[in-house]
Amino acid sequence: MRRRGRVQRWSATRGHRRHDGRIRLTGQHWSALTGFAVTAVLVAVGLGWPGPSRQPPMDPVRVAAARAALAGLEVIAVRPERGAAQARGQPYRRDAFGPAWSDAGGVAGAGNACDTRNDILARDLAVAGSVGISSCARAVAAGHLRSPYTGEEIVFTRGRESAAVQIDHIVPLSYAWDMGAAQWPPARRLAFANDPANLIAVDGPSNQAKGDAGPGDWMPPLRGFWCQYAVAYVTVSAAYRLRIDHASHTVLARVLSGC
Repeated sequence: MRRRGRVQRWSATRGHRRHDGRIRLTGQHWSALTGFAVTAVLVAVGLGWPGPSRQPPMDPVRVAAARAALAGLEVIAVRPERGAAQARGQPYRRDAFGPAWSDAGGVAGAGNACDTRNDILARDLAVAGSVGISSCARAVAAGHLRSPYTGEEIVFTRGRESAAVQIDHIVPLSYAWDMGAAQWPPARRLAFANDPANLIAVDGPSNQAKGDAGPGDWMPPLRGFWCQYAVAYVTVSAAYRLRIDHASHTVLARVLSGC
């Protein structure tokens, strides 16, 4: 994920987002998230994504738990600028979170002889074939994904076109760095970077558009996914005791109030 790029702006003051282009909507969503949790906080919230053929309303218990978790987050006025972090001698580095897609993150699914990226592909795609590679004996070779960020259906084929499906950190790594992860020990950062509860397979363009933006600057184009996104974002932030900027807090509170 790149540091900062073009993002779709969500206006905390007007309660709407601005975006270019037309969104293709479909009636299905991605496969269920099961068996993963960060801490007891996640267990309490009971994160669960809708299956590929349905989009049920959010469980009010989950929403209430997310609202309570959001109220408990430490809020700062604005996200620190990159220059300020450099001045403190703490510039963001991707390698501070360990090797990309490690199988040794100490989280659910770690140590299964398959790296995190391939674990998430297998979890979120409708798999049509597998292949053995150096980092995973049963890596997804082909499949389909209905991107939760846009509703777009994507055909995944391993190889030169595999970037059509990318794995997004719901709470971006560099955002987490600015909000407290810079002070974590390396093992905790490695776990965060590979925690399935903070990872989701999406279409490449949405992942690139998001960059490292928080909810104050970017929300998924598909409004029907906002509740799930907000619940996941808040739950992960609470589990890892991350701070949040005021604009993002405002957006998430507004979204959760309508779930």
